[in-house]
Amino acid sequence: MTAARRLATYDDLASLPEDVRAQVIRGAIEVSPAPLPRHSKVQGAIRSFVGRPFDDDDGSGGPGGWWILLEVDVRLTPHDVVRPDLAGWRRERLADPWDMRPIDVVPDWVCEVTSPSNARQDRVVKAKLYLETGVTSLWLVDPETRVLEALVRDGARWTESGRFSDGDVVRIPPFEAIELDVTRIFPPLRSATPDGVG
Repeated sequence: MTAARRLATYDDLASLPEDVRAQVIRGAIEVSPAPLPRHSKVQGAIRSFVGRPFDDDDGSGGPGGWWILLEVDVRLTPHDVVRPDLAGWRRERLADPWDMRPIDVVPDWVCEVTSPSNARQDRVVKAKLYLETGVTSLWLVDPETRVLEALVRDGARWTESGRFSDGDVVRIPPFEAIELDVTRIFPPLRSATPDGVG
């Protein structure tokens, strides 16, 4: 008889070296490489364009009311500890997150920046997990195709609220209070040069 597999928890993550980027998904530790610069650019741009009015400008002219955090550990279940590229909480649900690790409050919004190596995990495995645990809005952003896909929880399924790309200036749930210029979240398009280097 095969022994039952022990399901990993946050304690297993905490025992890894500091420089290891890992999550616990369905009880298994998943290690991922450091992101490419294009991934980092998208992540930082969304934090700036969404975080500035909804987090940083709270009480100073922006809509406020949110915490928008980069790559923090979020415990969705004892055996699911994720590190979304960005996660957002309405402040009335998470008053003081500053010394929490992991955060045990399910985010209101998650944004995952996909890459060829993690697209299946983000689009299928983690999207299903976010739905099951009560996340209400999910953005999937693909730097390769330059597409932002916005999903909204509709009972037991995700409903697409839109797909956006270069040239779109839109209001996207849950941040409809601002217009987002989607072109600006991606790296500049390469322009062709006579020697083929762009």
